[in-house]
Amino acid sequence: MGKAHEHIDGRLRAFIEAQPVFFTATAPLDGEGTINLSPKGLTGSFAVIDERTVAYLDFAGSNAETVAHLRENGRITLMWCAFQGPPNIVRVHGRGEPVSRDDARWETLTAHFPGIDGAAHGLRAIVVVTAELIRDTCGYGVPFMAYDKDRDLHAKRFAREDDASLDAYFAGKDHIATSIDGLPGLPLPLPPLPRPDA
Repeated sequence: MGKAHEHIDGRLRAFIEAQPVFFTATAPLDGEGTINLSPKGLTGSFAVIDERTVAYLDFAGSNAETVAHLRENGRITLMWCAFQGPPNIVRVHGRGEPVSRDDARWETLTAHFPGIDGAAHGLRAIVVVTAELIRDTCGYGVPFMAYDKDRDLHAKRFAREDDASLDAYFAGKDHIATSIDGLPGLPLPLPPLPRPDA
C-alpha cells in the first residue's frame, strides 16, 4: 500500500504542489511536551526548492510552536491529502529550519514565492525542510471535499501592520517568544522585513 520515494519529483511533486492545504507536525524532545499539528494554506505560500527540499512561508499568528520545536530539535513531518481525485496521502519526514528575515538566504528563498505578498500577511520566517523520508500511502479513508477559495481574512488582518506594530502584536501574545512548554520561540523583535524595492 505505501511506497517510499527517493526524491520529490514527477507525479509526487505535481501532487503536493496542487494541494490547497497541507499539515505540519512537530514536537519537543520532552516526552511530556505538547505535540503541535498545524494546517497551512494560502496559494503560493509553499514551494519545492529541489528534489529533497521544500519550504513554506511562516505567517503572523497567535503562537509559534513549530518554530520553537524546530529551533530545539529540527524534527518535522509535512502531510498532504487528496480531497479530490484519486486517493493519496504524501508525507515528508525531515529536518526543518526557520530562516529569519535577516538571514543571508532570505532573498534567494523569497524568490520561490513570487505570487504572494509576505508583507500583507506579516511574514515572520521561511521554514525550510530537508526530506529524510518521503512516503505516499493510499488515503482510502480521506473523504471527498471541494476546495472553494482561499480566505482573505489573514491578509485583511495583517496588511494594516508595519514592523513596529507587528512586534507589539507578537509581544502581547503568550506563545510567540516562548512556546507552550517554555521553549524559545520566535526571536523578538523581528528584523525589519526586507522590501523588494529597497
